[in-house]
Amino acid sequence: MKTLPFKNYFFGLAGLLALASCNNEDEDIMEGSAQVNIALIDAPADYDEVWIEVLGVEILTNDENENDDSAWISIPNEADEDKLNLLSLVGGNEAFIGSEEVPAGEIAQIRLLLGDDNYLVMDGEEIPLTTPSAQQSGLKLKLNQELMAGIQYDLVIDFDAAKSIVEAGNSGQYILKPVLRVVAEESASIEGQVLPLEAKSTVYGIIGEDTVSTYTDDIGAYALRGLITGEYTIIIDPIEGYEPDTLFSVSAVEGEVTILDPIELEETSAEIEVEINN
Repeated sequence: MKTLPFKNYFFGLAGLLALASCNNEDEDIMEGSAQVNIALIDAPADYDEVWIEVLGVEILTNDENENDDSAWISIPNEADEDKLNLLSLVGGNEAFIGSEEVPAGEIAQIRLLLGDDNYLVMDGEEIPLTTPSAQQSGLKLKLNQELMAGIQYDLVIDFDAAKSIVEAGNSGQYILKPVLRVVAEESASIEGQVLPLEAKSTVYGIIGEDTVSTYTDDIGAYALRGLITGEYTIIIDPIEGYEPDTLFSVSAVEGEVTILDPIELEETSAEIEVEINN
């Protein structure tokens, strides 16, 4: 399984052609949803490898519905392979599991869903990890994280492999009893509107060497999401026939949505077009 640094997965889109979101996602934001991204990290352990089968994650927005399976929002593992080596998820490496738009409000609990194909490698030998039947319903974690509309939240599950593997006496068998914690990291967002609608603009947010981008929707609205805190240059790039525009030093603040005034683009004058063609 290929793993990527979690933040780089969302923020390390270099160049002006990177597209970070689509029209439908932006419409969801305006209607009051937040995006939740899930990643997995690990603490070091004294084994060669520790492989677990990750099926996905489920999110609960209200503790009162804990026993109602239909109340849990499912986020399947989006990786090409379900199994991953926990011991590769150290030193800043994180495994992206999946993401989902959820209603603004609160995440009360999340649960990590594991399969049965779990094992460790020690001295070159592959040793099965017995998985208790109680884990089949998922490993629940209390969170109580408020979700604000338009904000992207990175939920990082810290899987402590060293504490999670228990040797069953002198039997030579090992039991997987996951010890987990979850950390919520809030991003920033910048939203606004570009007019006229016929300009059909692409909007870029640039900070340092990182670029995120999006399109305006059918009412000219845009939302740059998953931003790190800092000062951004916002470039409005319309279709041919309209003048581009640039905004400098636009602040993005963790856990907040920066709302910009509507931008009215000017049409490209006929004189300028003739001059360029000559």
